[in-house]
Amino acid sequence: MSMITGTLSKMRGQLDGVVNYHLPVGEEEVELNNLIGQSLTLSHTGNIFCSACGKKTKKSYSQGHCYPCMKKLARCDMCIMKPETCHFAQGTCREPEWGQQFCMTDHIVYLSNTSGLKVGITRATQIPTRWIDQGATQALPILRVKNRHVSGLAEIALGNWVADKTNWRAMLKGDNADIDLLEESKRLLPLVKEQLSSILSEFGDDAIEELNSNIIDISYPVDQYPTKISSHNFDKNPDVSGVLLGVKGQYLIFDTGVINIRKFSSYEVSVAV
Repeated sequence: MSMITGTLSKMRGQLDGVVNYHLPVGEEEVELNNLIGQSLTLSHTGNIFCSACGKKTKKSYSQGHCYPCMKKLARCDMCIMKPETCHFAQGTCREPEWGQQFCMTDHIVYLSNTSGLKVGITRATQIPTRWIDQGATQALPILRVKNRHVSGLAEIALGNWVADKTNWRAMLKGDNADIDLLEESKRLLPLVKEQLSSILSEFGDDAIEELNSNIIDISYPVDQYPTKISSHNFDKNPDVSGVLLGVKGQYLIFDTGVINIRKFSSYEVSVAV
């Protein structure tokens, strides 16, 4: 048995037929696909270290930050969760250089199949990472837009007709049927033609480009999906142990329950394999 200790970061997933997962633990990484079917233990040491400044914090904010960093960093601002509220153009971004790099760049509006049909947005450079993180089994880029603000406005327009949230419990049960995303795109885009035209009028003819893409299929390394979902929580029980049945989205699926690794970013853990 080997032991690795360090702070957790969200899992890295590479699409190579079946998603190949790695769990970052401090400076090291645990290859997860080869561990499926084996016993795995994660033990929280009680320490949490801010992912931005590295200082010890009693509580994690915005997925791995201390309170001061949460209040000052642009990546923790409300506009990250609600991109339609982006205030970069008003000159009030907490970190203009960060905003220029991550928000004022091409974004993709997409349809995906997670717990069912949903619409979402991501930076163009985050494909297919965003879909893997959400546990999508299918995805289809439908629009390319020129910044995060515009992507949020387009998502809101489409959100009047289709869900913009994932039911994570349903996603983890793995029983969602295939969806013809191309047909859904043909159905949805005409419904929001007027709203998209208004966005073009306000932000310019280069603000939105309709895409002609193919559906991306994504498979996950899961031997057995749970029929009943129970969640592990390091704040309630520092030890998570069991047989690893699979990995999907940012969740480890054990025979004893599931745990959302992203939720516990910056928690220091010891991993026994």
